[in-house]
Amino acid sequence: MSERFSFDLHATDGKARTGVIQTPRGEVRTPAFMPVGTAATVKAMMPESVRATGADILLGNTYHLMLRPTAERIDRLGGLHRFMNWERPILTDSGGFQVMSLAGLRKLTEKGVTFKSHIDGSKHELTPERSMEIQRLLGSDIVMCFDECPALPADRDRIAESMRLSMRWAERSRTAFGDRPGHALFGIMQGGLEQDLREESAESLKAIGFEGYAVGGLAVGEGQAAMFGCLDYAPGFLPEDKPRYLMGVGKPDDIVGAVKRGIDMMDCVLPSRSGRTGQVFTRHGVLNIKNARHMDDPRPLDEACTCPACRNYSRAYLHHVFRSQEIISSMLLTWHNLHYYQEIMAGMRDAIAAGTFAAWEADFHAGRAQGDIEPL
Repeated sequence: MSERFSFDLHATDGKARTGVIQTPRGEVRTPAFMPVGTAATVKAMMPESVRATGADILLGNTYHLMLRPTAERIDRLGGLHRFMNWERPILTDSGGFQVMSLAGLRKLTEKGVTFKSHIDGSKHELTPERSMEIQRLLGSDIVMCFDECPALPADRDRIAESMRLSMRWAERSRTAFGDRPGHALFGIMQGGLEQDLREESAESLKAIGFEGYAVGGLAVGEGQAAMFGCLDYAPGFLPEDKPRYLMGVGKPDDIVGAVKRGIDMMDCVLPSRSGRTGQVFTRHGVLNIKNARHMDDPRPLDEACTCPACRNYSRAYLHHVFRSQEIISSMLLTWHNLHYYQEIMAGMRDAIAAGTFAAWEADFHAGRAQGDIEPL
C-alpha cells in the first residue's frame, strides 16, 4: 500500500484511459465511479455492501457534514473513515455547490459565502480556508478546492466572473491545504460551455499545481449534447499524468460518454436515489419496479446480474416490497443499481486495457437500446 498519493496511467484507447490512483488507504481503479455518501452513509446500504458492489472510493459531502453532526465532532470521534466504518479512500467535495443550490439567503463576496442552514436556519460562513479546515477535520483522502458553480444557462460575463473568482479561491485553497503527505487536493476547472474560458481556467489551475483536476460546472441543466460538446475539448486542457474527475455525473450513458472523452472519475446520487424510488438500471435499459407488469413476474431484474437482488428475489417480490414501502426494497434496488454501475466501470477498464473500447461501447448501447424484456 502506497504511503503517498499518486496516479499511474496504464493504458489508453482513443481518449479513454485506465489506470490506478494510489493512496495510503488503498487503490482506486480508474475509470472509477464513486457512490455518494452525503451524510456519512450511502443511503440504504451498509459500507461492506457498498464495497461488495466493487466500489473503491466513496464521496462525502462537506456542506451536509459541517452542519450535522459537524466536522469538529467527527474529528473528535476519530475522523470520517472510522465514524462511518469505511476504511478505504474518501473524496469530499468542497461544499460550494450545495451552498449555491440548497442554502437560503446566501451572500457571495470575494472572501467566501455566508448562508443560512437549510436544516435550522443557523448562519454560517464558508471560505476556501474554512472548507480546507473542514475537510482536514473529516480526514478525507482527496480534498476539493472551494469554488463557485453558476447554474447553466448563464451569460458569458457571469460565467467568466465566476470562473475567475473560483481560480482565486483555488489559490487560497492550495495555500490553506498546506503540506499533507498522503492526501491530495484537486483543482476544479470552470468556464461553463465557453471553450476559451475553460482553457483559461485550466491554465490557472496548472500554474497553481494540484494532485488531480476536476471538470466542474457541468450536469447543471445544460443537457447531454452540450455536456459532451464541452468534454470533447475540456479534459485535453488538463495534465495527462493526473486524474480527471467529472463532478456530479450521471446516467449510465453519460458515464460511458465521459470516459470516452478522457474522464477518469465520476460521482452521482442517481443509482442510490433511483433505487429508493423504484427506478432500476439494467444492461437492457431502465425499468420501473412499481409498474403493474411486474406483479406476477417470477424472473429477476436482470438474468445476467449477480447482485443479491437478482440472485435471490423475483420482480414480483421487489414490486410487492416497493409497493408496501418496505425498507428492504430500497436496500435491494440500491444494491442492484450500484452493482450495475460498478459493472460498467469494470467493463470499460478491461476494454480500454485490451484496446477494444469502441466494440464494448457499441455493445453497451445496443444492449440498452433493446429495452426491458417482454412482460409475461
